[in-house]
Amino acid sequence: MSSPLILVNFKSYREGAGNSAGQIGSAAELVMQESGVTIGVAPQFVELHPFCRHYEIPVYAQHIDAVEGAFTGRIPAFTVRAAGCVGSLINHSERRLTIAEIEACVEAAKFNHLESVVCTNNVGVSAAAAAFSPTYVAVEPPELIGSGISVTKANPDIIRNSVAAVKRISPEVKVLCGAGIQSGECVKTAVDLGADGVLLASSVVKAKDPEAVLRDLVSLL
Repeated sequence: MSSPLILVNFKSYREGAGNSAGQIGSAAELVMQESGVTIGVAPQFVELHPFCRHYEIPVYAQHIDAVEGAFTGRIPAFTVRAAGCVGSLINHSERRLTIAEIEACVEAAKFNHLESVVCTNNVGVSAAAAAFSPTYVAVEPPELIGSGISVTKANPDIIRNSVAAVKRISPEVKVLCGAGIQSGECVKTAVDLGADGVLLASSVVKAKDPEAVLRDLVSLL
């Protein structure tokens, strides 16, 4: 995946389901084609296969479980791969895992040829996650998630220091940042601080015009 990556998490918002989800997917595909900036999406689970089939954009699951067999209600990594996804979020702040579970999920992703985006909440956890050699570490201060206050302005040091910590452990691991990302200025600042892209949700998914927001996000790259 080329850098930078703009990864849009649909969460469980009503605006991220059904026809509304399709509008976001179409907007992401158009803006990605026009700008050359990689725009990935993490739709709700029932949307994974349709998104992989109908849109020429990278699709990520919101979660995977490192299980196979008699585990009703769980999300095995191989099913996500079979749906056509390129990767998955792991340990999102709204779906926290233990360290052992994070490691197992990263290994399950690797085994199934999936990218892994391990979400973290501070510099220390970012460094610990890097030891598992995921594709990405995505640092998001939990107090800023959904706040409308960008991490790039409120806490730029967590981006800079997370990048340094991750690179010391595993230089090949890329770093995303999230929490309050909402504009092209936010994305440019994140990249200038060393990040390889951003992870965001409501500013795109709940927008009246997702295409306009996506265009703004890539405008300074």
